[in-house]
Amino acid sequence: MNVEQFQQLLNEKGISLSRNQLEQFELYFQTLVEWNEKMNLTAITEKDEVYLKHFFDSISAAFYFDFSKPLKICDVGAGAGFPSIPLKICFPHLSVSIVDSLNKRISFLEHLAKILKLENVHFYHDRAETFGQNIKHRENYDVVTARAVARMSVLSELCLPLVKPGGFFIAMKAANAKDELTAGKKAISTLGGKLEKIDSFLLPYEESERNIITIKKIKSTPKKYPRKPGTPNKIPIE
Repeated sequence: MNVEQFQQLLNEKGISLSRNQLEQFELYFQTLVEWNEKMNLTAITEKDEVYLKHFFDSISAAFYFDFSKPLKICDVGAGAGFPSIPLKICFPHLSVSIVDSLNKRISFLEHLAKILKLENVHFYHDRAETFGQNIKHRENYDVVTARAVARMSVLSELCLPLVKPGGFFIAMKAANAKDELTAGKKAISTLGGKLEKIDSFLLPYEESERNIITIKKIKSTPKKYPRKPGTPNKIPIE
């Protein structure tokens, strides 16, 4: 996917990018590749692939959820900033918080936000389990996103405690999403969530399956969740 195709396909979805936004994506790409030589941020470094598999893929959440409002978003385990930074570039009014357990990635994101001149972005070096028990962040976000971080039963415990009742948890998955949902059913309902919808599509050009799972927070998460770091992964709610 070249830059023109990226711009055109987003246009078709009603997302039109200004020259400044296109420059931000270009600078994002250059910075990602440059820092990737010093630390492992991504295995994908070819420009066409970064635009397709990182940028376009991240923005695809906005094809199925309305990000045009001034939402407070938390991105769990964002790695090199996906999906929240591409969404922030497209929708500058969003307030974005990113939590990641690796300090090196946080350093990259802080540098990135500075050179892209992003406002209202916050970075936290923490485990999602302890972050979700922090009173300042617990049930404080309109939307919590995660992109392929862990299976749904685990991911729900890391993300749903951060969503305010009435808010949404958006999980971005490749194939097997429906099987993961079935296995994660108990976890989702235990943590106060309810499946709103699942949207499936094929990533352009390479035709690989993508699924956007939207879960609505219908009641508060019981205080004991999330459990201690590592526990959700070792003993998922199933």
